Amino acid sequence: MSEAVATEQSQKGILGWVERTGNKLPDPVFLFFYLIIALVVISVICAMAGVSAFHPTELDEATGGKLKIEAISLLAADNIQRLWVEMPKTFTHFHPLGYVLVVMLGAGVAERSGFFAAGMAKAVKSAPKALLTPVVALVAMIGNHAADAGYVVLIPLAGILFAAAGRHPLAGIAAAFAGVSGGFSANISPGQLDALLFGITEEAVAASSLDPAWTANIAGNWYFIAAMTFLFLPIIWYVTDKVIEPRLGAWTGGASAGADDEGLSPDPTEHTGELAAKGLRHAGLAALFVVALWVAMVFAPGTPLINEAACDGIPAADCSIHSELRPLYQSLVGAFFLLFLLTGWAYGRATGVIKDHRDLVNMMAESMKDMGYYLVLAFAAAHFVAMFNWSNLGLISAVHGAAGIQSTGLPLPLVLGLMVIFAGLLNLFVGSASAKWALLAPILVPMLMLLGISPEGATAAYRVGDSATNIITPLMVYFPLILVFAQRWKADFGLGSLTAMMLPYSIWLLISGTTLIVVWFYLGIPLGPDAPVAYALPGGGG
Repeated sequence: MSEAVATEQSQKGILGWVERTGNKLPDPVFLFFYLIIALVVISVICAMAGVSAFHPTELDEATGGKLKIEAISLLAADNIQRLWVEMPKTFTHFHPLGYVLVVMLGAGVAERSGFFAAGMAKAVKSAPKALLTPVVALVAMIGNHAADAGYVVLIPLAGILFAAAGRHPLAGIAAAFAGVSGGFSANISPGQLDALLFGITEEAVAASSLDPAWTANIAGNWYFIAAMTFLFLPIIWYVTDKVIEPRLGAWTGGASAGADDEGLSPDPTEHTGELAAKGLRHAGLAALFVVALWVAMVFAPGTPLINEAACDGIPAADCSIHSELRPLYQSLVGAFFLLFLLTGWAYGRATGVIKDHRDLVNMMAESMKDMGYYLVLAFAAAHFVAMFNWSNLGLISAVHGAAGIQSTGLPLPLVLGLMVIFAGLLNLFVGSASAKWALLAPILVPMLMLLGISPEGATAAYRVGDSATNIITPLMVYFPLILVFAQRWKADFGLGSLTAMMLPYSIWLLISGTTLIVVWFYLGIPLGPDAPVAYALPGGGG
């Protein structure tokens, strides 16, 4: 298919409008810059108009009533001084920054050593023919921890495996794409995405001052994302085998039509056979070592990851085991860093990719180079969030927004469902998960807290909507790459073809994810360890 034809197809219909509109938006970094300018103007107007709200939990020492929160101009002398004097602190104290950089130091080694790619390739190549679709989908969702490797390794590999099994390779690409990107937030364990999103959530809670004692727990959505994994798995399986593959028709092109004569084979797995098997065995032993180490730190004498004094002086009814386990939850960032680092190092040593400590350090350094754009984005987002806090507009908006929702009489689960849909629609225009959450969290998190929904519940609802529509927006950074993979098997496969193929997945993932979060709230199931979906303000405020 020619570039001109692809361009013409991409301009048609609603999806063409989405693409054109999204392309007109500035880069997320400059989007935050423009939002800061708008925030300054709005803060001046609100301060002059006397916009205010009463703090739900804090009391005015003079009157004994609720503390009145007034909008503050960002052009006030104190705020101008704070902007320039505290600029380094504003950036470095941005909660997601440390979480993400620590985890990625280890994940970079696991990715560059080839461990992530070899592990995914081994998993799907070992799948029985009858279970090829669910295995590909499950490995794809678990492969979210591998970041880029999930896209550049597993998706083209799935096409090859389907063709080798006599099935349509585009169905394999669709199943893998739906798992990696449509199931972006689904997984059997927390990872770097949890560290990123909960860092932003913690920043939003801290800025609102609604609950100073609340701290991020990257396992706060663990139960929910695990449930999403096993909910999405049969959906992707069914849509692939019963909807997409019949529509594609029988495959007659053979098992090698997708090979690239320019050395760009869709299977980029470098290590095969006994060498890869040896590396995976060593990586498995390294993983067992990390698990054993954390178990020892929980149960060994001294229990460094258990706060045995957490409930001292507190009535038993007001304290739970989760208070004692909080250091364990907070250590999970370090645990994932060490897990990825040691498994990647063990695999690299066994396969010869890592010859000495200098190779290991270089891989960690390279992973930080890849985080360059994120650092720039974090700088802009940190200042937007901080200035929102300085102006008091975030809390004021949350209080009035919560009151407005309460006046409508909408059930809280329905509010969560509407938030999922809103995040999914916004995802069509702004692809970055961190940029969207940094933009939405300062208002949505405290507003939902005031309505009785926990920060973990707000985060869970957001990530459902954020992932479901990834696979139908051309603005998703890997969308053109998936199109290239598909065109290796079917040359005239265009942008509209890819979008139409993925649309059934997107619809069903959005419906099922929204239903899951609504039912989850109705049943009151914890979203993770020490992470209820319902929430009550400290001291009974509200």
